[in-house]
Amino acid sequence: MLKIAGHAARIMRAPMAQRTILTATAFKLAKSVMPKMSETEKVALGCGTVGFDQDIFTGSPSLQHLLDTYKPTLSAEETSFLNNEVEELCTMLNDYQVTTNKDLPAEAWEYMRNKKFFAMKIPKEWGGLGFSTMAVSSVLAKLGSHCFDANATVAVPNSLGPGELLVRYGTDEQRGYFLPRLADGTLIPCFGLTGPHSGSDATSLIGSYGTVEKRNGVLGVRCTFEKRYITLAPVAGVVGIGLDLKDPNNLLGGQGSEGFTVALLERGHEGLNMGPRHMPLNAAFMNGTVTGEDVWVPMSNILGGQQRCGFGWHMFVECLAEGRGVSLPAGALGAARTVCAGVGAYSRVRKQFRVPIAEFGGIQEALARAGRESYIVLAGTELTNAIIDNHEAPMVLSSIMKQSCTERGRRIITDGMDILGGAGISQGKANFVGSAYMSMPVAITVEGANIMTRSFQIIGQGLTRCHPHMLPAINALQSKEPDAPAKFRTHLFKVLGHVFSNWGLSLTRGIGASISTALRSKQAYRDGDALVKYHEAQLLRLSANFAFAADVSLTLGGRLKFEELLMGRLSDAMSAIFLGYATLHHFQRNRHIEGLEALAESAMLQLEHEAQSALQAASENFPQPIGALGGWLMAAGVAPLGELMRPYRPPRDELTQKVARMLTTPSAVHAMFAENADRILMACKKERREATIAESKVLQQAEQMRDELVQVDVHQALGPLEVEGYTRPAILGTQDRLQAGAINFEAALKKSAAA
Repeated sequence: MLKIAGHAARIMRAPMAQRTILTATAFKLAKSVMPKMSETEKVALGCGTVGFDQDIFTGSPSLQHLLDTYKPTLSAEETSFLNNEVEELCTMLNDYQVTTNKDLPAEAWEYMRNKKFFAMKIPKEWGGLGFSTMAVSSVLAKLGSHCFDANATVAVPNSLGPGELLVRYGTDEQRGYFLPRLADGTLIPCFGLTGPHSGSDATSLIGSYGTVEKRNGVLGVRCTFEKRYITLAPVAGVVGIGLDLKDPNNLLGGQGSEGFTVALLERGHEGLNMGPRHMPLNAAFMNGTVTGEDVWVPMSNILGGQQRCGFGWHMFVECLAEGRGVSLPAGALGAARTVCAGVGAYSRVRKQFRVPIAEFGGIQEALARAGRESYIVLAGTELTNAIIDNHEAPMVLSSIMKQSCTERGRRIITDGMDILGGAGISQGKANFVGSAYMSMPVAITVEGANIMTRSFQIIGQGLTRCHPHMLPAINALQSKEPDAPAKFRTHLFKVLGHVFSNWGLSLTRGIGASISTALRSKQAYRDGDALVKYHEAQLLRLSANFAFAADVSLTLGGRLKFEELLMGRLSDAMSAIFLGYATLHHFQRNRHIEGLEALAESAMLQLEHEAQSALQAASENFPQPIGALGGWLMAAGVAPLGELMRPYRPPRDELTQKVARMLTTPSAVHAMFAENADRILMACKKERREATIAESKVLQQAEQMRDELVQVDVHQALGPLEVEGYTRPAILGTQDRLQAGAINFEAALKKSAAA
């Protein structure tokens, strides 16, 4: 790219005849450094939509645009469902019992079927609820805060499908047959994609293939497949199977093509085997295998019919945004609410040295960290829901949400466990965090492992799809048209203009950010208008920094595809910027919430520090062959004055304590209970007096509730061995040895005395 930039400068100065030669040279050079693009990558670039993710790559996104365009709301019907049907389902679910039994109770399954929990996204004309993305997310978050396994069970039919795939791509006959049965709960769906050799490489359909054949004059596909990690497979009535389709005899006749194809098979289909279960850590949700060998599938069972043969990757990518960008972040949000509400309350009730542990600095640090992380997840979730409800399919933003929210969810749960201590590690009905702690790695692993999402997908797709000028330049390079070099020259100039524009913005905005941060009062966040104005300016500066850094990374040419450490750091920066805008978007819409200024300030300070640290690490570790030169270029744009232009620091202790205190009173009920009791004790101590009769009643009630809340479960028996009549081997061993020696402590004392 540096060579290309030099050529571009000469092209602009050269006469027309020379310009043509130089353009051709630059065109050939660019082609030589451009990495080869697989068919899968080409398809992915044509799927989904770009929007605010592209705005970030321009270096000048707009908060006002977000506020004007995206307004997360629930209808009256959706609110009623959340407050009634979802609430009723929660009463049927005992999280500990579900985990112990490794299944949801029969009444819960029947209730979910009858109340259309599996059909929230199916349109009403097919018998579904036709809910918005915001409603589905809200339902999943509420279930996730009560029972992770219920969240996972409801999530799959409302994301990847195959319900939504049928709505979008199914034939009239397929929609008419399957959708009403999915809507009324007759058929529970699942989607069989992942195989033993694929993992995060979803399109690696090794071991799952089909061959187009004719049997008795009927066109169909002979399939062999081996799938694993398929959620709901052990109980599903219909499965969508991802296959690598081959047509060696050209039987498709131009209607459809070879490649990724989806077959729809009902349980009981000849040759289909569904039933064996995996055990994802200690979770109870249904997950297992789907296998088949030489299974005959009529063409009518190919999703979308013969015309959609080879179209499976398009289907998958278009629908992936919902699963990755909605259901998994909703689960993280459910865990976050559990910690903020439950652990926050517990820390006020639990006392050590006669002081609520909520007053200990270490507890406050963990609570405040969990609180601001939770607020970031909440804000990102609501904004992404609104984006999808705006009929967008943001592939890059969905990857950011999946990776960042589940990672933050893991940190939130870890802080909650640290605060609960023994209560967090003792399993039983009283432990409201343990199951989520064990289940969070599942959310981090499914639908693309976070390591791959962060170090490859976000920037790998972002640079080509979201960069305002890169995709047209790539298309020109791949074009065989005679005017391709001239088109490439036009887009190359635009790329260079993008570089210099964002370098200038980085410099001017960086100076302004350093000055404004140095002059800003520690209490400035108490003014909501000032808070928004200040942090929006910082996000604009960081966006220009990121856009410039992304451009500099292009100097690596084809090597960038393999520099995952660099791409991971750029992903961190972009994620922090997007979630920063999401946080301001949420704050602006909820200014009426008392105390929200402190929480928003804490979250924004963390996100700005994250983005700054990621960009600094990217410049300090810029890879070869550009090496130190590339790092110097990146640093010269991001922070030309060094540490003077890296002003962002984590939240100060005063703000940490303020946020922690808010989290120890998460509801009016808890405020009445915990604050009143503590206030009475403090007043009596300060005034050196005994409590009044009325105060004594409050204190007595508080102590009773406190005693109940700090208890942990004990079990007379655990595990399948400890049935009636079972004696633990260790006890038997002790008894055998004592009997063999025919002596006990009392006898030993007598023997010793006699000696």
